[in-house]
Amino acid sequence: MRDVHPGRSVTAHSPPRNRLAALLTALMLPLLLLACDSPKKEHYTPSYTSTPTAQQTVLIFGVHPLHNPQRLFETYGPLVEYLNRNFPDITIQLEASRSYAEFDKKLYSRHFHFALPNPYQTLNSLQHGYRIFAKMGEDDKFRGIIIARKDSGITRVADLKGKTVSFPAPTALAATMMPLYFLHTHGLDVNKEIKRLFSGSQESSIMNVYLGKSAAGATWPPPWQAFQERNPKMAAELEVKWESSPLPNNGLVARDDVPPEVVAKMRSLLISLHTHEEGRSLLATLPLARFENATEATYQPVRDFLKIYSASVH
Repeated sequence: MRDVHPGRSVTAHSPPRNRLAALLTALMLPLLLLACDSPKKEHYTPSYTSTPTAQQTVLIFGVHPLHNPQRLFETYGPLVEYLNRNFPDITIQLEASRSYAEFDKKLYSRHFHFALPNPYQTLNSLQHGYRIFAKMGEDDKFRGIIIARKDSGITRVADLKGKTVSFPAPTALAATMMPLYFLHTHGLDVNKEIKRLFSGSQESSIMNVYLGKSAAGATWPPPWQAFQERNPKMAAELEVKWESSPLPNNGLVARDDVPPEVVAKMRSLLISLHTHEEGRSLLATLPLARFENATEATYQPVRDFLKIYSASVH
């Protein structure tokens, strides 16, 4: 081993190539150690539920794409934590979907044990062995809204002729079907006089308007409210032009093989949230005033609307 003398570099007489190798090793070693200690983060991973034990039953709770997956976990994760604390022998796992098509596929293949679909999907789920046990309250919020840039010059429905209008997905009831029907009843041939742009999510429908990729965009109040809160500068350049009439809000469904006593407890926990402080705090993050009881009969107005929509628009 060579002695190290004060003022003399260990590598002072090393060949240039060796000096370069030593320098690179010194620089890379801390990075390599950091990489070994830090797990990769390729995707957002929720951490709202603990790992179930071998004795616990896992039930999957699917929420339709109200928001992008990360935002949905942030919003509904605390609610699922609350449910898990009240189901000691069951683990409820929240699952998001990146698109309406992906959610539909999971729902109709009976992947979810519990689900929060929109009213159109709620009715369709009955054909796949689900039953309605509750719903979101505040039906007045379940309406379609159509937004445009404030500088768009659009003042009448007729101004949309020949232009692109963005929507989340064909199966989005409040954010696609109801706005399309509104435009139809106000004199626009939505099958011939506009170009429909299906963007995949509520946020992207709004962003297409902001970026000028569509002249107008459809969504519904909760995503629009969330967009205003998270992106106030962008939202300030947009405005709501029109609103549709409301329909019953999103449903809560349970797969027919979930024990009745589990469904009954789930219903009781959800519809009583607005009666205590913790529950009201959880509801405020959704945002929602309450959940309430519902049955298949609750959604008869949706059936009636879909018949009219099918005959006149699609």
